Amino acid sequence: MQKTSIATPKTVHVNCSDCPIRHRAVCARCDDDELERLEEIKYYRSFEAGQTVVWSGDRMDFVASVVSGIATLTQTMEDGRRQMVGLLLPSDFVGRPGRETAAYDVTATTDLVMCCFRKKPFEDVMMATPHVGQRLLEMTLDELDAAREWMLLLGRKTAREKIASLITIIARRDASLAARKNGGPVVVDLPLTREAMSEYLGLTLETVSRQISALRRDGVIEIEGKRHITIPDFDRLIEEAGDDADGGFLV
Repeated sequence: MQKTSIATPKTVHVNCSDCPIRHRAVCARCDDDELERLEEIKYYRSFEAGQTVVWSGDRMDFVASVVSGIATLTQTMEDGRRQMVGLLLPSDFVGRPGRETAAYDVTATTDLVMCCFRKKPFEDVMMATPHVGQRLLEMTLDELDAAREWMLLLGRKTAREKIASLITIIARRDASLAARKNGGPVVVDLPLTREAMSEYLGLTLETVSRQISALRRDGVIEIEGKRHITIPDFDRLIEEAGDDADGGFLV
């Protein structure tokens, strides 16, 4: 498949003290001195929805945390078939220390802000700062657990459970989930089109639309427009997803 050029990202600035992912990202365990070391090698970039961050196989001279917005990970086969293999949500880590090239296409699904670190200096900081290495290990193990759960979803869950599970995953990472503690509704904007959801979940477009309509008809979700969703009872959504309501949040 022919690659289109990557649009030049915009450079932005975010103070660590104002960062919405400060206590969830790779720097979550860092003290003030360690943050200063990271401050010296970081820079922020913003991408518009639809922009490619990096192509699979291209040299990747940075690693990054998603500050806001959502991106997709996609793999393209030799015959041109494409498969979405993952979502990058706020606080997720992009890139791998020690790996020179990108393993997947990374594309901004919504407007995206990333906190980037030059790779070699980040690797040096990781070796000298146990808190960074420990947190990255924790995040990698969480990612492995999430991949195993996704295998279960794709292999065993019904179409209705798949749709409910995807909405649950996105809502669990959204700030509005704090409303759940007060018994209030949870509000979330779906970052994917129904076509993208069908690709990601291994369903037809018609099945995705039909199951979303069924969840709305049954009062599990309320929809305004195409993507703005209100979840009146989050525990009920979890039940519809076939998950344990007492399970922990994804972090």
